[in-house]
Amino acid sequence: MNRLSPPPASAQLVSHAVDWAITTRRSIRAFLPTPVAQEDIEAILDVARFSATGVNMQPWHVHVLTGEVKARLSRAITRIDNDPASAANHADPYAYYPHQWKAPYLERRRAVGWALYGLLGIDKNDRPRMHAQHGRNYRFFDAPVGLLFTIDRSLGEGSLLDYGMFLQSVMVAARGRGLHTCPQASFLKYHTLIAEQLGIAPEQMLVCGMSLGYADPVSIENTLVTGREPVSAFATFHP
Repeated sequence: MNRLSPPPASAQLVSHAVDWAITTRRSIRAFLPTPVAQEDIEAILDVARFSATGVNMQPWHVHVLTGEVKARLSRAITRIDNDPASAANHADPYAYYPHQWKAPYLERRRAVGWALYGLLGIDKNDRPRMHAQHGRNYRFFDAPVGLLFTIDRSLGEGSLLDYGMFLQSVMVAARGRGLHTCPQASFLKYHTLIAEQLGIAPEQMLVCGMSLGYADPVSIENTLVTGREPVSAFATFHP
């Protein structure tokens, strides 16, 4: 794609298409088994590579998992995750979430959690079902494609900002092709196992995982739509 090419449609149509792709991106937690063509996966990554990046560092590396490789990794993680003693030996490579939650972030976290469990009919005291639902992360919510993103450990925090823009580009490009995604920090805990299974070099650190595929339109969990604060709540205009 020519980065200096004119828009493919009127400015209004382009604006609507971009806005639609961003606002309809949601975390989908149930996927159809419909395969995603490799050409589409490559096209999504081909677009995302143009994400903003400080001094053109391009700190991203993507591991694309399908078929038996994805299934084998899912089985390996699930075996450990279902064994509390084994799971306790694993920890995230970096602090994605705060060590101490405070308002309003704690309330937002709780709201989305109880909304999801409410849709699924899982009581807040039903630990086994909560664990089983969380464990679906490690099957990529049955999506046909699993993505795992790594970064060179020597890079600084600024490169993680670049990475966030890259991840958003992946998700928006997926929406433009009628696909859905679910970014997943849950894989971080088992980064050493993932590295072992996929032969990831020690100097690479796991950033997150992501499910990619076609959303199951009849799964109740996919009706979850989280709210967002209005612009007036987070923007300060200085005239």
